[in-house]
Order: sequence, then structure tokens, then C-alpha cells
Amino acid sequence: MDDPGAEAVDAAVREAASAGAQLIVLPELAFSGYVFESIEEARLAAQPLDGPYVTGIRRLSQETGSVIVAGFCELGEGGAVHNSAMVVQDGELLGCYRKAHLWDRESDFFTPGDAAPLVIDTAVGRLAVLICYDLEMSDWVGTAAAAGAEIIAAPCNWPLLERPAGERPLEVVKAQAVAGAFKVHIVVADRCGHERGVDWIGGSVICENTGYPAAGPATGDDGPARPVVLTADLDPASSRNKSLGPRNGVWDDRRPELYWIGCP
Repeated sequence: MDDPGAEAVDAAVREAASAGAQLIVLPELAFSGYVFESIEEARLAAQPLDGPYVTGIRRLSQETGSVIVAGFCELGEGGAVHNSAMVVQDGELLGCYRKAHLWDRESDFFTPGDAAPLVIDTAVGRLAVLICYDLEMSDWVGTAAAAGAEIIAAPCNWPLLERPAGERPLEVVKAQAVAGAFKVHIVVADRCGHERGVDWIGGSVICENTGYPAAGPATGDDGPARPVVLTADLDPASSRNKSLGPRNGVWDDRRPELYWIGCP
């Protein structure tokens, strides 16, 4: 790793590992940045799965003994560019997820993924990966939960928008809501600071499967937040209990035959 983005990633991973983190989640497009000006620029920033970004994260995971989820700009077949996230453990690439739901101008640069959420067994539990806007699709979160996800890792880049005084960003509220609705832990790593005219929320948050934050959100009250490492203890196995009380449950009460009637 010899570029500024990779150096920042290296430092953040080592800081989190030194704090005892066993699962480390980095933001969306952590190496390259998010605000591209052209597809050509995005393609120049993209790397294949055997490129230096993945190789560097594999080395870091081996050195730190942690499971790492990192967003990156992936170069796919035929020159296609994907907004992706890798999952690495013990120096090995366990999987790569391509963002399925593209936000705003992302469709100018990225080819969306066409596979279900990545859900895999890791040393920290059964882990799913979604990226940013994916997390706002409750059906997509439910798909991951139905596949047995105990923790959802969500690399994000949330733009800073106006909101009423004293209110949390809506993106944070939505993350808490789906964590509680599907009783799954959600770990959000969000970009902060300023990039090419865009301010980022810096809303990293670790939501327990109750929907309440175990750490964060790391938002700034007077503008873009500054970089921070959040840590929390999560019990992955507790996400297997989908009971909502003695008479209700996440899956037991669903009536899918009544949903989306008449909708496209």
C-alpha cells in the first residue's frame, strides 16, 4: 500500500485492531474516494480481486488476526466497474459483494451487482455485507437476515444533508430501524469530511439487534464529523433469536401473501 487512500486504510485497521476489534468495517470505496468525474476516472481507480487493495487487506487481516470488510472500486470482467466490498479473514478473501442498489450518479460509473446479499460464516459469526443505499431497502436487509446473517457489515458514504435541529440523520435512523425490525446487528462504517464539494455525515454506528446503538453514531453537530474508530461488544448468537415477545416473532407474524398487492 503506497498511496494516500491505502495508507489511511492501513492506519485505521491497525488502530481498530489495537483496540481489540475482531471485526473491522471500513467505509464504501475506502481507497479511492466516492466522487468521480467520469467513468474513465472510476475505471482508472478500479482494481481486480488480485490487485494491490485486496492483497493489502489480506496482509492486514493476517497480521491483525481480524475479519475485515472494506469497500473498494472493483474492476470486473470486460472493464466493468463495480462498487464492491471484500470480506477477508486470516489472509484469505472469503467473498466479494457488489452493490445492488445504486444511488444517484453511481449508475453513471458502476455496474450494479445482480446477486443476493453475501452471507458467509466467519470467525466472528455469520456475516452479511450490504453497501450504503442497500441498507435502505428493508426487503434486502430481510433477505440477508433470512439467510441467517447475525451481523450485517455496511460500508457507507452518506452525504450530509440538512436536518431539523437535534435530529439524527435519517440514514442512521433507518439503520437502527432495520436492525430492530429483523433482530440483526448492523455495523455501519461511514465516510466523513469533505470531498470534491460533498460533505459526508460521518455517521458510523454500531447497532445492536435491538435497534439501539452500542456505539455512535459519530455525527458532528456543526458539520462533517472527524475520523473516529468505534468499538462495541456484540453477541452474534443473540441474532438467532427472532422472538419479539411471548406471542410474536420476526418471521412468525409475516403475511407475505398480502404484501405488494397491485404494486409493480
